Amino acid sequence: MSGGAPAGAAGGRPRVGLFVTCLVDLYRPTVGFAAVKLLEDAGCEVVVPEAQTCCGQPAYNSGDRPDAMAIARQVIEAFRGFDYVVVPSGSCGGMLKDHYPALLAGDPAMKDAAEDLARRTFELTSFLVDVLGFENVRASLATSATYHDSCSGLRELGIKAQPRRLLAKVDGLELKELPGAEVCCGFGGTFCVKYPEISTDIVAKKTADIVATGASLLLAGDMGCLLNMAGRLKREGASVKVRHVAEVLAGMTDEPAIGEGGG
Repeated sequence: MSGGAPAGAAGGRPRVGLFVTCLVDLYRPTVGFAAVKLLEDAGCEVVVPEAQTCCGQPAYNSGDRPDAMAIARQVIEAFRGFDYVVVPSGSCGGMLKDHYPALLAGDPAMKDAAEDLARRTFELTSFLVDVLGFENVRASLATSATYHDSCSGLRELGIKAQPRRLLAKVDGLELKELPGAEVCCGFGGTFCVKYPEISTDIVAKKTADIVATGASLLLAGDMGCLLNMAGRLKREGASVKVRHVAEVLAGMTDEPAIGEGGG
């Protein structure tokens, strides 16, 4: 590991609670395994609390504050005691880090706990780069790839340079920048359900930009975005494969790409 253990980690080895996310658990468990591998390679002790559930974002985005607050309290309890909480998703990471403190600001019993969780929570690539200074990526993939910046990761957590810095260490990988990489893919959680026509128009523009790069592989850090773009690319008959960035960084690319086979 480059950069050594973070200050304050017990015994010099950070104890990390991995928040897997619903979409990873249900659609792409490989991403969770890849995250564990990367964190362990970086010198962390990784625990996946069995009591974790959804982060509550669907309820929160739909205006259901009581259920969102109940879920937030459960997540906070499940992740007490860890040095850090790491999430392979800018969207869910943003929920824990940015929205929980505001959501529970009026709850005297949970306000401090929500703020404490927020301080300990990081998106995966941000944690590896910004906290651990990790650069020892031991992966190779001889292909060309382009990268989509998810809205929540980019705008709520400042995730931009971190995944690119790590991908630059993957032997044989050529990264082609995506025009409009910072433009929404059209998923937007419940947005794509409420406004399907608008969502389809947005993702069609996105996939046109992806294909125009000539890259063989599309990468991103959020499963919602990846599922949305993979579905559109498949319907259009595009030959671009789709993967979560963690899979490539961990060298776990033997499984079918997202949208192929069972994933």
